[in-house]
Amino acid sequence: MTELLNLLFNSLPNTIMTILSGFSLIYWLFILFSGDGIDLGFDSDLDVDSEMGDVKDVDSPDNPEPGFFAKAMDFINVGKVPIMVIVTMFKFIGWIITIISSIFFEFAKWGAWSVLVLIPVFIVTYFLMHWFTKPLVKFYHNLGYKGEDSIDFMGRIGKMKSSISDEKYGSAEFYINGDVIRLNVISKDGEKIGYDETVIIINESKDKKLFYVKKEINLNNI
Repeated sequence: MTELLNLLFNSLPNTIMTILSGFSLIYWLFILFSGDGIDLGFDSDLDVDSEMGDVKDVDSPDNPEPGFFAKAMDFINVGKVPIMVIVTMFKFIGWIITIISSIFFEFAKWGAWSVLVLIPVFIVTYFLMHWFTKPLVKFYHNLGYKGEDSIDFMGRIGKMKSSISDEKYGSAEFYINGDVIRLNVISKDGEKIGYDETVIIINESKDKKLFYVKKEINLNNI
């Protein structure tokens, strides 16, 4: 037992990854024993109330080119597999790589500098995620999981993760049903919307891959 604990915590990278993986374990245990069981995203008939009324579909821009972040998320199949499953797998794979690497390279001798090892670990983990999530994509597809398309995003409020204006589009984060979901968004009227500003979704393209937003009006920005 002592040897196991020493392996898990004998270097800074091992400690960080063990703690992060522990958080995921606690999350899934909490979900399991909270009364509803583990939600792996099988429910594709979510019903979300919207105060925006009926909104007509609009045409998306001609051949819109996804941004770098959107492409990066698509590479590891975010949207095709529930986000919390993706996050848990990422941390678990990174944890395994870190533990195995520490056995061969003795990170404990590197002191605080050993934390830099997590940079290549995360890079390798990212590329491995593309292959490790492929079976899950098929698994969830067979179960009828439709990812973000199953959620009514109209009227949802989120935070910008990039700046947009005119016909330029970026990404925004929305906290929905316990998950943080990133969407491609564009300003409805071409108004400039800065990073970290609060926005509300007021429309979407026909393929539901691009969402039209405007700044949320509140006491802080009146």
